[in-house]
Amino acid sequence: MIMNDNAGAPRKKKTKSRYCVVLCNAPPDKAEEIARRVLELRVAACVNIVPGVVSLYWWKGKLCREGESTLLIKTRTSLAHELTGVLHAVHPYEVPEVVVLPIDDSRGNLAYFDWIRAETKPPE
Repeated sequence: MIMNDNAGAPRKKKTKSRYCVVLCNAPPDKAEEIARRVLELRVAACVNIVPGVVSLYWWKGKLCREGESTLLIKTRTSLAHELTGVLHAVHPYEVPEVVVLPIDDSRGNLAYFDWIRAETKPPE
């Protein structure tokens, strides 16, 4: 479906993605434990752990620098809320980073999306 924006130029109507990647940084010694938990609960199909990340951030008025691992978590969008709850429950940080990014699932790679669907818990 084509729609017009305020300037009159046509644009495609956005459709909600059925799949997403969730980013979550964690202490290196806790990253695999967190990854295993979300996989065991089937709220994710895959977690990549990217080690050696250096994060600079403000926390309680102080500039901090920490070594972290980044978790790239692949799941269905319908499980993102539950996944976020699990991450908050098992994560050691007071305020863990949980960023949900939709995946454009309209362009090929159907076998990959079928795999994500098959490896996560069924919809309720």
